[in-house]
Amino acid sequence: MKAIQNNTYNKTHQRRFLKTLEFMADLDLKSASILNLGPDNPLSDLLIANGYSVTNTAPGLDLDLDYDVVKDGTYSAVIGFEILEHLVSPFPLLQHIAGNKLVLSVPLSLWFAPAYWNESDPYDRHYHEFEPRQLKMLLEKAGWKVKKEAKFTNPSGKIGLRPILRAITPRHYFVYCER
Repeated sequence: MKAIQNNTYNKTHQRRFLKTLEFMADLDLKSASILNLGPDNPLSDLLIANGYSVTNTAPGLDLDLDYDVVKDGTYSAVIGFEILEHLVSPFPLLQHIAGNKLVLSVPLSLWFAPAYWNESDPYDRHYHEFEPRQLKMLLEKAGWKVKKEAKFTNPSGKIGLRPILRAITPRHYFVYCER
């Protein structure tokens, strides 16, 4: 497994990226043509460096309004890491994916922290933070069957009650689905 070369992301991001690689390791997707729901980023670069054939969506593409890229059947697998929570309505996108494999990660809803919301950037907001059962229901309604799932914590290494809770409470939920 190749290491992360980009130093602009903090250790929390790097840990999540490595968890993503671990989750995908046994999914047999290295021979698949993969569409990443999001622009080029350190995680997609890491996947490519580790042998995955990944094409990113165009920068600035609003997947709530324009999801034609998932309809054409060019890609046998679609991945979306920490993207669904930024969509007002992820259902149409999930429903129209032409590929038969899907790998997603989403932030889990935490009882001790409100959903992330950046006041100064309308694209850097979480419209949804999920419970596993909510994501499963959404996926099933869109025609997907969850085949593998995992939850991960996201410790920050900081001191305080919230950092302790983050160290022991799962924050990220990964799923692998098929049609």
